[in-house]
Amino acid sequence: MADGSPLDRIHAAVSRIEAASARHAQEKAALTQRHAALRTRMAEAVAALDDVITRGTPE
Repeated sequence: MADGSPLDRIHAAVSRIEAASARHAQEKAALTQRHAALRTRMAEAVAALDDVITRGTPE
């Protein structure tokens, strides 16, 4: 660890915490976006399967 005053070390620690928090927020936003896209694709896939099943059912 680099030598420095306790205040310098505290400032460095706070900077690392803030950077980690920002990365976490970005990762969460990306995951939320991926989840929404997956949910949309799954809904489309289920609707397509429903159409196939409906067309294959004798009336």
